[in-house]
Amino acid sequence: MTNNYLKRQQIISFVAIASTITACSITSQLGLNQPISKIHPAQVQDPAKGQINAQLPPAKVENHTFTVPAKFQGKTVYKVQSGNNEKVIALSIDDGPWPKTTLEMLDILKQNDVKATFFWVGQALQANPDLAKREVAEGHAIGNHTWHHWYRRMDEPTAKSEIDRTTDLIYKTTGVKTALFRPPGGFLNNGLATYAKSQKDAVIMWSLTSADTDPHAKPQAFVNNVLKGAKPGSIVLMHDGGGDRYRTVEALPKIISGLKQQGYRFVTIPELLKMAQ
Repeated sequence: MTNNYLKRQQIISFVAIASTITACSITSQLGLNQPISKIHPAQVQDPAKGQINAQLPPAKVENHTFTVPAKFQGKTVYKVQSGNNEKVIALSIDDGPWPKTTLEMLDILKQNDVKATFFWVGQALQANPDLAKREVAEGHAIGNHTWHHWYRRMDEPTAKSEIDRTTDLIYKTTGVKTALFRPPGGFLNNGLATYAKSQKDAVIMWSLTSADTDPHAKPQAFVNNVLKGAKPGSIVLMHDGGGDRYRTVEALPKIISGLKQQGYRFVTIPELLKMAQ
């Protein structure tokens, strides 16, 4: 072999090796040397930077319609017995959304992986839309608690306005549609429940109260009321609005832990209704 031939072979080998190294480097930069299972199908190549941009899949859109089974439409509900007598219980929270209190209660519920059912007052919702949006985003159920929280007797147009105005704002603010209604103060004969039933809403009362509106009671009394009275299918009444509810905030973690120790599982009111015999 001549010297010229050997030199040509060396040059060709060098070029081949250099090309291989360059190709591997580019492949590594692009992430193409990763196992197939490691590359997310939504990753997109950025030609300008030679990098992979991870794009998260679109967020799942939840169905924010809280319907009730046919047997409860237009009916008054105090508690619900599940088909297998399972130890389930529903926390219901009235009169919000409310500054500070609702936020603190949401934090407690989230920390304990508990979903509740909130009954909103229209005026409070109008004043605190972001709190309402958080409640829905975190998986809590929503009910209508009228616009003004009036107790007095009303004619049909007034009752209709109290409920429908709140219904409209709930949907406008959060996209929620709900067939759950709770009359303020639990008054069933002032025109509100009658109108709600005519719309096939379920009028949701309660079978167990924390008595957290008692101005003289201490938080532990609220805890004792719930833990001593709890039964499978109970609907518990509590409040996050309508006043300073710091005592309810203080009692809530103990109520949750005490019920869990008794073997209860927490469900929303729509879930409870679906479990009925």
